[in-house]
Amino acid sequence: MIEENVTFYSEGEKISGILRLPEKIKNPAPGVVQGPGFLGLKGGKLYKQYHELLVKAGFVVLVFDYRGFGDSEGESVLYPERQVEDIRNAISYIETRDEVDNDRIGLFGSGGTGGGNAVLAAARDKRVKCIVCNNAVANGAEWVQGMRREYEWLGLLDAIAEDRRNRALTGESKMVPSRGLDGLQIPTPERLQTNVKSDVDTKIPQELPLSCAEAIIEYCPEEVVDRIEGGVFFICVENDDTTPERQSIRLYEKATAPKKIIIQRGTGHYEAYGKYFEQIGPQIVEWFEKHLVFDGLKIEEKN
Repeated sequence: MIEENVTFYSEGEKISGILRLPEKIKNPAPGVVQGPGFLGLKGGKLYKQYHELLVKAGFVVLVFDYRGFGDSEGESVLYPERQVEDIRNAISYIETRDEVDNDRIGLFGSGGTGGGNAVLAAARDKRVKCIVCNNAVANGAEWVQGMRREYEWLGLLDAIAEDRRNRALTGESKMVPSRGLDGLQIPTPERLQTNVKSDVDTKIPQELPLSCAEAIIEYCPEEVVDRIEGGVFFICVENDDTTPERQSIRLYEKATAPKKIIIQRGTGHYEAYGKYFEQIGPQIVEWFEKHLVFDGLKIEEKN
């Protein structure tokens, strides 16, 4: 596998990415674009294992840091709508590569908003021919509320309302921890015990504006999943307390395109990446192989 450090621009700001390619490419290959998951970075080891399988199967994979994260330029904010635009600009970049067949581009989203962002991008951008979403968020408000007890949720809503008024007066949002009991993401017991994301945890912004919480609450991929025309493949974990499986199940139920869902049982949100990789990885490759095809003839026939 060849790894090339690349840059492109998203709304005027330079984005840092990694392009992973097969050693030899005879003809333009299908391309897969991945924007990282919630508080994720392009160099995450959890992603690379899937990319290695895809490259071995002949795909070109582009993974990148969203604006304001990792090695990319921009203000450190977590607004899903901005991240979706970054994904669409990543598609535009990969279209400029001679190694990639522009008629065969798919998205891979893994980890909360990573999966949800792929849904939003595919619903808006017809260049996307299919997607794979691992542990996707369908409804941001439900996701954020589910991390908190009722009084904590109501307190967050009050804090957001107050922050909005302060932003109108000062132009600035209150900074809060990106993770922790008072942060955007409240860690589950599994998250506190695992070191599976230790390679990126110290490299992400440790604080983010409270306005990010408002943006995530307003985030709702399930409202548009039915607009996706290409194949949609969802993967989730039964009894997942980080990204509950009901979120992926609702996306699956509302999708109208060719669809598939796998529910991983007897495991945890982070544990599943290792426990079921050998079963899940090949099915991801198979899904992209099946749906990233281009037929020069589009035929419709009616009696």
